[in-house]
Amino acid sequence: MRFNLVDAVLDRGPDRIVTLKQVSVAEEYLADHFPTFPVLPGVLMLEAMVQAARLLASEETGEPLVLGSVRALKYGRIVQPGDSLRIEVARGPRGSEGPAEFKGEARVVGPDGVERGVAASGRFTLRTVRLQAAAVGESSRAV
Repeated sequence: MRFNLVDAVLDRGPDRIVTLKQVSVAEEYLADHFPTFPVLPGVLMLEAMVQAARLLASEETGEPLVLGSVRALKYGRIVQPGDSLRIEVARGPRGSEGPAEFKGEARVVGPDGVERGVAASGRFTLRTVRLQAAAVGESSRAV
């Protein structure tokens, strides 16, 4: 199952992007998390930051990127149906090789448009996809 957690790009520069995700009661993952008190799962807050970072880095790499590592991930406020998640992601220092580093922050904006605080923040890396065929070929040579 694939979730699109970027509804709109609000601002974009060479090293920073701001996106918006509007959380609706119709989101299927909210039915189970939790049935009587639906909240956006924390892992999907992280995924929203990752998707924003992919948009930021997509023009540069031209290759599919996946989450490599996560550091200092913190959760604050809950996000419920009717809220929006305003995600800001900034690119970290650029290295010549290796994974791309990012710092992300997701803020809760209530239905009234008032910001209610940080829902999630942290640092993470994106790396290019490692093809399974290459890994299988390497393991068969080692035998």
